[in-house]
Amino acid sequence: MAQKKKVTFDDIAKYTHFSKTTISRYFNHPDSLTLENQKIISDALEKLNYQENKVARILASGKTEFIGLLIPDLYHHYYAEVLNQILSTYETFGYKFLVFTGNANEEIERRYIQELLAYQIEGMIILSHTIPSRELAQLPIPIVTIEREDQFVSSINTDNYMGGYQAASLLAKHDCDILIHINSPTDPKIPSYGRIQGFKDCCREQDLRNELFFREFGHSYESVQPLLREILDKLDETYAGQKKGVFVSNDTLANTFLNLLFRKHGCLPADYLLVGFDNSPVSREAVVPISTVGQQIDKLAYEAVRLLVEQMNERKKRRPAPLLEPVHKVIAPTIFRRETTERE
Repeated sequence: MAQKKKVTFDDIAKYTHFSKTTISRYFNHPDSLTLENQKIISDALEKLNYQENKVARILASGKTEFIGLLIPDLYHHYYAEVLNQILSTYETFGYKFLVFTGNANEEIERRYIQELLAYQIEGMIILSHTIPSRELAQLPIPIVTIEREDQFVSSINTDNYMGGYQAASLLAKHDCDILIHINSPTDPKIPSYGRIQGFKDCCREQDLRNELFFREFGHSYESVQPLLREILDKLDETYAGQKKGVFVSNDTLANTFLNLLFRKHGCLPADYLLVGFDNSPVSREAVVPISTVGQQIDKLAYEAVRLLVEQMNERKKRRPAPLLEPVHKVIAPTIFRRETTERE
């Protein structure tokens, strides 16, 4: 069976009566053509059953249609879900992703970034916290960050302050005797610090007894479990017989805390109420579904890619307008009430 002949730029030029230069401009700089001529060429590609040679296009234009993605780890369910939602934007924006996990190692992440740049990525989305935004802003491509320090780069973040306030308010409505917040030590420049401040302000304004536990939890179950067990033992001892409302900084830690409660007590004791943060799948799938402050992860991911694509497209114009100031977009969280608080 004879192999079907590949359609070339010369074939398209003959079919449309345009020059090969015009056809090349359609692929590499479509905004340089009128909409009418773009439509003529587009119709011709369909009728000729043209299949684009992606490698040739990359070599000719230097544009790979790849975006780099740097995330801290895949242990926390939040990052896994953000990754899933970002990858799903391919159908909308047509960009593929090269993904690295940094595991909080600054020098390794710098090496990853240089490798991504060597692959001619057109932009980068960064969730990892290690490299300052001032340094990221010096990279030769557009950068958008999610939920990290972002003074010098564009970003998409959740309203963490509102989320922390909502969590404390939910627990307060259930007449808890003491409110507890469990978190990692957090720099105030990082958006997630708002969870701490929102919790504290709600407790102060409503005159609620509270205690905060800060621990360096790390990035693995093995490092997290003993620290949470220590906190649980202290809560059982210090606040025995009192109704404890526990707000944990993310759903992964909240689920581990819930599992420890079951291991120790055989159930979720009546004197414990639990709220997580993120609304990652583990909060819904836990042995007892966990109430949580839901980040709109699908929206965070979509808006991050959309903002990055806008900046990348601007750079492709013959006369690009430089971004004078970083763009920062904040998305409101949504509270999800589930069985760890709604048991009456």
